[in-house]
Amino acid sequence: MILEVEDLHSYYGTSHILQGLSFAIDKGEPVCLLGRNGAGKSTTFKSIIGLVKPRRGRVIFQGVDITGKNPFQIARLGMGYVPEDRRIYPDLTVLENLEVARQSRGAEDHWNLARVMETFPDLAPLQNRKGRQMSGGQQQMLTIARCLMGNPEFILLDEPSEGLAPLVVADLGNLIARIQREGITIFLAEQNSVFALRLVKRAHVIDKGLLEWQGSVEEIAANEELRLRYLSI
Repeated sequence: MILEVEDLHSYYGTSHILQGLSFAIDKGEPVCLLGRNGAGKSTTFKSIIGLVKPRRGRVIFQGVDITGKNPFQIARLGMGYVPEDRRIYPDLTVLENLEVARQSRGAEDHWNLARVMETFPDLAPLQNRKGRQMSGGQQQMLTIARCLMGNPEFILLDEPSEGLAPLVVADLGNLIARIQREGITIFLAEQNSVFALRLVKRAHVIDKGLLEWQGSVEEIAANEELRLRYLSI
């Protein structure tokens, strides 16, 4: 088991956002967290990576209790995070954005600049372009590439398709599938269930901070009531 979440409760001020989430993900298992905008997907990811401190419950990563730890401590254990709002450095070049994220984990290092550029060939000719001069799709690719420079074993990928053109989304899906084949476990949060369910084998459905359903892609495809109730826009 690479990730275990047990009875997770998180708040923003007095607002009780996550209300007792529990689930587990096996190493190498492609899984997504589905739900409408505001359902609690991003808060779940922020609570796992340490940007939000849970008030109750536990997060176990590769057998280590990381509940309440700082994001940099969790990243050193092999967890990467691609935020919904990308957060690239707008005044740094592509190359500089990648270099500042470089992190060595010793014998577990698999990603360096050359390998990232091979995986993201569209970024190679843009190495000297500043972040603010890139399109949304290019920024999203850069954000994922920057995450890989930290040599993670597990990545939280939050709403990667949001705001992107359909052709860019298709390319993004191919890229995510390739990264998964490299042995990295990806936990994907998405409002776009059509996109997400093509990349995973199992899904969790969240609504108003509660985990409402868990099951296989085949089960969710056969459950029209579930899709209409929790996933339709």
